[in-house]
Amino acid sequence: MEELISIVERNGLPESFHYGSIAVVNAEGQILYQVGNPLETVFVRSAIKPVQTIPLITSGASERFLFSEREIAVSCGSHNAEKVHVDTVQSMLFRIGLDESHLRCGPHPPYDPEAYESLLLAGQKPTAIHNNCSGKHAAMLALALHLQSDIVTYDRLHHPVQQKVVEIIADLADIEERDLKTGVDGCGIPTFYMPLYKLAFMFAKLSNSSSIEDEHTKHAVDIITKAMTKFPEMVGGKDVLCTDVMQAMNGKVIAKAGAEGMYTMGIMNEGIGVAVKVVDGNARAAWPAAVEVLKQLNLLSDAEQNRLSNYLSPSLKNRRGDIVGKIESTFKLKKV
Repeated sequence: MEELISIVERNGLPESFHYGSIAVVNAEGQILYQVGNPLETVFVRSAIKPVQTIPLITSGASERFLFSEREIAVSCGSHNAEKVHVDTVQSMLFRIGLDESHLRCGPHPPYDPEAYESLLLAGQKPTAIHNNCSGKHAAMLALALHLQSDIVTYDRLHHPVQQKVVEIIADLADIEERDLKTGVDGCGIPTFYMPLYKLAFMFAKLSNSSSIEDEHTKHAVDIITKAMTKFPEMVGGKDVLCTDVMQAMNGKVIAKAGAEGMYTMGIMNEGIGVAVKVVDGNARAAWPAAVEVLKQLNLLSDAEQNRLSNYLSPSLKNRRGDIVGKIESTFKLKKV
């Protein structure tokens, strides 16, 4: 059963409530701490992007197309479509001989307000390259080319690119491929439905590659986690927790948000994975909960906690900018 994760307060009085579940898991798949129901099945959404990037490395596609660490990081990210993000994805597409017309993710306005304003002032409309998932899609196009497979249907479950993703997810989550249920993500590619603790289990392995038997996968994971922690700004951008927590903790954690209240983290070198799911799908509860987990696990120094204070207990403001309330995490991790 899900538990109360956070309360939205206005003038010190409760206004809204968010329920959810949290799993903290080690690289052997053991649940160390929990809130609510860690066995709850969830769609992993974009939280799984670092795992989806593994076949790009293991196949040799990344090496063939000379992708940089910055480009690998944006492949794992849900970016703001700031200039650095758009330029990086365009560089990836140029190197593989394609352009943004080949991206199957669809368009949406840049998440970054300044980037969106610049686009409007230039009289331009958002295109697929502004989609937060365009880096992942560029990486999948590169993999499709490397596999000498169709580049039009790379987003379909039956395509060799997606089958490579299915294989690595099944392997790292220790789930039979036939038991992996899927849906279609917001950007059009398959997304996966699994127990919450299995998602945390995968991030535990990402955070300590020595727990992975296959040498090619281990090598790919090391490349991916190094890229994410070295270039955290490519994973999200300005005012995005994924970026800010990796910067604040200076490589001690990898972090990735997903739509509908998903959040995942891996505690580097510790082999500990964290997965958060807010039942109503609201990120305003998931992000503070993720930082609260780090706090309760005693992983934040005073300086790090100070840098992340805006996420730990976010203020609510009215249209004039007055602080009128806050979001407060209410859960306590239960040791298993």
